[in-house]
Amino acid sequence: MSKKGGINLKAIIVILLIVVVALTGGIIYYLQGLGAVDPDNKDDVTVTIPNGSGASSIVYILNDEGLIKNLTCARINAKFGGYDSLQANTYILNKSMTVTEMMNIINTGDFEYLSKSSFEMKEGYRIQQNAELLTQSIPYSAKEIMNVWNDKEYLHTLIDKYWFLTDEILNKDVMFPLEGYLYPDTYFITDDNPTIESVTEMMLDQMDTQLSSRRDQIEASGFTVNEFLSLASIVCKEGGSNEAEAPHIAGVFINRLKQGMSLGSDVTVCYIYQEDRVDLRESQLNSTSKYNTRKYAGLTPGPICAVPAIDMDAVLNYEKTDDLFFYAGPDGTVYYATTNEGHSKNVQEHPWTEEDLAQ
Repeated sequence: MSKKGGINLKAIIVILLIVVVALTGGIIYYLQGLGAVDPDNKDDVTVTIPNGSGASSIVYILNDEGLIKNLTCARINAKFGGYDSLQANTYILNKSMTVTEMMNIINTGDFEYLSKSSFEMKEGYRIQQNAELLTQSIPYSAKEIMNVWNDKEYLHTLIDKYWFLTDEILNKDVMFPLEGYLYPDTYFITDDNPTIESVTEMMLDQMDTQLSSRRDQIEASGFTVNEFLSLASIVCKEGGSNEAEAPHIAGVFINRLKQGMSLGSDVTVCYIYQEDRVDLRESQLNSTSKYNTRKYAGLTPGPICAVPAIDMDAVLNYEKTDDLFFYAGPDGTVYYATTNEGHSKNVQEHPWTEEDLAQ
């Protein structure tokens, strides 16, 4: 009786050992099957995951690209891996990645691995100049881009979507409604077929971030958003690369606004003619455009360039000064004055030569 019981115990132990070995072997096989196809191969493999793709279909897509070591193991992982938020997009993967690494990247839409191209909206550039830059990154001409940016029906949808866009941008005197509202920055496009509208809203979303963080200050300033961006854009163009002078220049303009003086800014006249120059012609200075702050008091109907955060902050934190005039000499130095006589003296003492103008 005891001998038989001993035999049964040994049989059970043997069976358990076989089961353990089988399970261990199965786990090892499974984990190896999820491993990298080639741990040393980090060459980029571009993989596009269509909308509506489930985990199982994604495994087949990865397999077709040579990224799956063992299809059966990958299918098991897809079924039980808990991938419940898979993101359609184009990814840059490689053969050194395991199945779980790739599936987690796709499940989270990891930005680091998204296929992307970049474009830049440059600060201080006019909207038409930035439209030209954008043509290098999306398959549209500058004319097509500007047509969308000037389309009133589209603009109304944007006004409904973004708190900082108002009917002020549709004023008949405004040359380009979205001028100054597309935040200057470097952007990444992750869509294989980007539209003008999609990249436009990327830039407006970033402007939303910038303006929302300053919303209380803007409201306290007494300016509307359009007025605020208009002044900040003039400060941006007048200051150029001399960012340290921006708060002082903003202070001069605010003093002139408070006293009902015209801003007397040549850069606003340049905007009318879509050019940048120092030697303005008499006919240009006499323009009847509302952007001519040499002729009309107050702010321009809208911004005149893409406005970076530094110039927004220069207006919000302008330098308190008694100065009413400033003049940028040919070497970039800015000279300030409280009177017209002092301003004239600065101009006479630091004149622009023909050689300076030619540079």
